[in-house]
Amino acid sequence: MTNNNPHMYGGYIYDGFVTAAAVSPPLRPGNCRFNASSIKNSIDEAIRRGAKIVCTPELSITGYTCGDLFLQDRLLEEALVVLTALVRSTKDGDALIFVGLPLAHEGKLYNAAAAICAGELLGIVPKSNLPNYGEFYELRHFSPARKGTGVYEFDGKAVPFGTDLLFRCWQFPALTVAAEICEDLWTAEPPSTRHAKAGASLIVNLSAGDETVSKDDYRRLLCRSQSGRAVCAYVYANAGYGESTGDMVFSAHSLICENAVLLSERKPFESDFAIADIDIKGLVRDRRFLTTFGGRESISPAEGYTAVWFSQPQNCRLPYRYIAPNPFVPGELAERETRCEQIIRMQSSGLAKRLEHTKAAKAVIGISGGLDSTLALLITARAMHLLGRPGEDILAVTMPGPGTTAITKSNARKLCASLGIECREIDIDVSVRLHLRDIGHPDRAFNNVYENAQARMRTMILMDLANEHDGIVVGTGDLSELALGWATYNGDHMSMYGVNAGVPKTLVRHIIRHIAQTEPALADVLKNVLDTPVSPELLPPENDEIIQKTEDILGPYELHDFFLYHMLRWGRNPSLIARLAVRAFAGKYSSDEIKTCMKTFYSRFFRNQFKRSALPDGPKIGSVTLSPRADWRMPSDADGEAWLEDLDW
Repeated sequence: MTNNNPHMYGGYIYDGFVTAAAVSPPLRPGNCRFNASSIKNSIDEAIRRGAKIVCTPELSITGYTCGDLFLQDRLLEEALVVLTALVRSTKDGDALIFVGLPLAHEGKLYNAAAAICAGELLGIVPKSNLPNYGEFYELRHFSPARKGTGVYEFDGKAVPFGTDLLFRCWQFPALTVAAEICEDLWTAEPPSTRHAKAGASLIVNLSAGDETVSKDDYRRLLCRSQSGRAVCAYVYANAGYGESTGDMVFSAHSLICENAVLLSERKPFESDFAIADIDIKGLVRDRRFLTTFGGRESISPAEGYTAVWFSQPQNCRLPYRYIAPNPFVPGELAERETRCEQIIRMQSSGLAKRLEHTKAAKAVIGISGGLDSTLALLITARAMHLLGRPGEDILAVTMPGPGTTAITKSNARKLCASLGIECREIDIDVSVRLHLRDIGHPDRAFNNVYENAQARMRTMILMDLANEHDGIVVGTGDLSELALGWATYNGDHMSMYGVNAGVPKTLVRHIIRHIAQTEPALADVLKNVLDTPVSPELLPPENDEIIQKTEDILGPYELHDFFLYHMLRWGRNPSLIARLAVRAFAGKYSSDEIKTCMKTFYSRFFRNQFKRSALPDGPKIGSVTLSPRADWRMPSDADGEAWLEDLDW
């Protein structure tokens, strides 16, 4: 039977995300029953907010700072009684919960994490690395985890006991959870590295790290870097209020990281808890892509590991996941300015190398007065500066035709003048009309032939000028245009080096705006360029006004860039991308507008691969690129029907 809901697995809604929380309940060292009540309150609140994975701190049932009370049978007995009560209290839920306690087993005492779900104790994970330095003396009370997996008798059942346990969701096996405890992360070889390679996509860490000056920075660095190296989510729950402050202070600094990105944080000494939506599918996709990761994605457990299955119907609410409407553009101003400058350096360095290697006497570039050619000229000027060459080595050419307006022609001239570069003007109107007459094209038939003839005429002029002056043609087309095939084959599609090939349209604007702010002499003309509608200007204007506006034809570039990012960077299905877009652009575009634009995107993306297959060289700028020699290889006759069908949501 056909499943008409593309985001359902076995009848359960699941888009590949899971909500996780790191809670730090107020505790009283030694008072297990008070702690149990506090833990349950925190867990219930996290679940009320949508959490499906909940992690509590190390030894949360007893408190971490019990000292030699860990050697008292009474404390251990109370901890077991409380654990039993906590397990039974979860029978009506489906959240996977981790709590910490001291556990006597086979003649040893362990600092352990208990995994609980739906009224069952799923497994027990003992701590591997016990700190016995500075303020820590865990070896006085606990034994390090033994190798291998055994069983622990609990409430009449045999429960898996060992470090190598993988807790897997049967509705979505990619959601595979493993646990480590505090110091395990701070060692040279964290167990979580091994767990991730065995298939764990989410790691929980039950911790009781005290707070010292600047330790929060290091803790943050560790969690981010470990989640990045292991390509996983990392949920770190730290002990806080209520622990003994005799010799240490605990801040409840808790974090949730995903693939080196900090998603949520309970900062030191603050209230509440860390909670975030984790992209499990995205993590699994990245692992498949990274051939050096060396991990596995098998339903059967890795050698030496035990798979423990749990049931957890999911949802698609994503209450905490920020969906950036412009994923290529950093939201923070400082980061955005840094990113723009970095991209400028990459583009200009790449072009400088190409000019130097080819021994080109001139960089030949067509200037339309629009966004892309403006950025390309600015980059070319930077490249010449890097090489210590004068502006005279740039041959800027503006080629007005039947669709050119006074404003873009003025932009082109003013830009060249501001840069101290001579602007050569070659009117193509007559030559295009002659060419169209020669091929028998009807007069005033404003179709693709009419438009493409202009683009190819301009490219022919640039190529011939490059030959005439022993130079190379610098391409101007950007990443968004390449994705949509919005270029004339063997026209503006072709050059000797495409400096903008890795830059999406939404980012082109910000780079130009950045240059306008850092170079006052260019500010006025660049503002005019930014205010000019995006257009190929291939159709005659009306009253010298641009009538051919690209975004009126294709749809907003910010939507296309959103689709492109989520398709290429994360490999997401169109239906999911559309739902994310509805959320990201809420109040700006309707779901019907988004769906219509997305159909245009996928139709054009698959139909125009032949243009990308013949692209000239250009610098890779970010993780999303369409170079046929770098990150994107696709047959020119690939069929996109399955992607278009997925849009029927």
